Amino acid sequence: MNHPHSRLRAGDPEAFRELFREHSSLVYRHAVRVTGNWALAEDVVSLTFLEAWRLRGKLRDEGDSPRPWLMGIAVNVLRNTTRAARRHNTAMARMPVADPVPDFADELVGRMADSEQLAAARKALGRLRRSEREVFALCVWSGLGYAEAAATLGVPVGTVRSRLSRARTRLRKLADDELRAAKRNTAKNTATNAPKKNTEPLPIPGQVQGGRSIAARPHKETHR
Repeated sequence: MNHPHSRLRAGDPEAFRELFREHSSLVYRHAVRVTGNWALAEDVVSLTFLEAWRLRGKLRDEGDSPRPWLMGIAVNVLRNTTRAARRHNTAMARMPVADPVPDFADELVGRMADSEQLAAARKALGRLRRSEREVFALCVWSGLGYAEAAATLGVPVGTVRSRLSRARTRLRKLADDELRAAKRNTAKNTATNAPKKNTEPLPIPGQVQGGRSIAARPHKETHR
C-alpha cells in the first residue's frame, strides 16, 4: 500500500490542492506572527508552496502529516526573507504604510491582548537568538508539538524543549522591558503634544496693549 505522501512526491495536483487547503492558513498565520506584515506573509505562503512543489521528491514517508516538512520549508523561506528585507527597505518605503496587526490579535497571535503587546513581543523576539525565536514561534504561536517542531527544524526533541525553555524565560523579561519603554514613549509624546498653557508675560508699566503692536512711552515723556 502506498504511503499518503507518495501522491505529493508524484506531483499529483489534487494532492497539492489538499496540502494548500489544509495548511496554507497555518503557514500564513505563522508568517504574520514572525514578520508582522500581512503582504509579506502572503509572499511567504506563495514561496513556501512553490518550494514544496520543487522539493516534493524529498518528502519522506515519516509520519502521517506533511506539516513538519512544509513548516520546515516555511522556516527556511522566512530566514531568507528576513535577510533580504534590508535590501527591500527602500522599495517598501515608497509603498503605502502597511496596517499594523489590529486589535483582533487573539486570533493572530495567540492570547496577546492587543497590538501594543504584539509590537513589544515582536521587538523582544528580535532580541532572542534565532534558534530560540524559531522554536518559540513554532511551538507557542503556531501550536506545533515538540516532535513536530523538532522535525521541522531537523533537531532532537530535547533541543526543542531546552530552546523553548530558554526563550520563555528571556522573553518574559524582554517583553516587559519593551512594553514599559513603549508606554514611557507614549506618555512622553502625549506630554510633548499637549496644548501649551498661556505663558504670555503681564504688561509692564508704561506699555499699552491693544489690537495693534504694543507701544511704550518713556516715563520722562509724561505731561509737558
